[in-house]
Amino acid sequence: MNGQIRVEIDDGIAWITLDDGKVNALSRERLGELGEALDAAEGAGAVAVLRGREGIFSAGFDLATFARGLEASVEMVRAGAELIQRLLAFPLPVLTVCTGHAYPMGAFLMLAADVRLGLAGPWRIGMNEVAIGLTVPRFAVELARHRLTAPGFARIPSAALFAPEEALRLGYLDRVLAAGELAAAVQEEAARLRALDMPSFAATKARINERALEAVRAATEKELQGVSGR
Repeated sequence: MNGQIRVEIDDGIAWITLDDGKVNALSRERLGELGEALDAAEGAGAVAVLRGREGIFSAGFDLATFARGLEASVEMVRAGAELIQRLLAFPLPVLTVCTGHAYPMGAFLMLAADVRLGLAGPWRIGMNEVAIGLTVPRFAVELARHRLTAPGFARIPSAALFAPEEALRLGYLDRVLAAGELAAAVQEEAARLRALDMPSFAATKARINERALEAVRAATEKELQGVSGR
């Protein structure tokens, strides 16, 4: 890793930290590095814990890449969709720790995880593509359909962003914890996940995510074919 994504594997837990010193924007290259971090976790048979730094989980797709034109944008969105598929199919538990703001692709990472913990605070979480002139990707719609509550799903076209407590109610998070409680809760949950019977976990996760994974794959193919004109 290049320092912006750090991986530390200890006692069956892979601590994957995203910290570029800015807003943790997810370019094609950064998404590929997250995939490499998951490779390391899987190779070690470790629970994957994906976290940002306090104040920011991820601002989502790199807007500078969108400004570079269609080809670069398609490559980045493809990389994002492939990472979401990887997470949905990942045979080991994935725990995300939302340490601050989480905008679209950052929110997608959480929605593809098995357990989502969040830090209480003045953060905003959600899918606000429409507010910045983007259409929500088809694969993200299918992912949101799988994870969000009906009211949460219905808010997507209006580009609403939510405080952690509201994000919890709408399905983006499983728990919201105060700053003094978060670290211990993450350690406890990671240890609980580590103690699961992994063959049973993998088989059950595959059943739970089967339809969503098929829908995300089909949506990705449809979107990319449409963009390329094929």
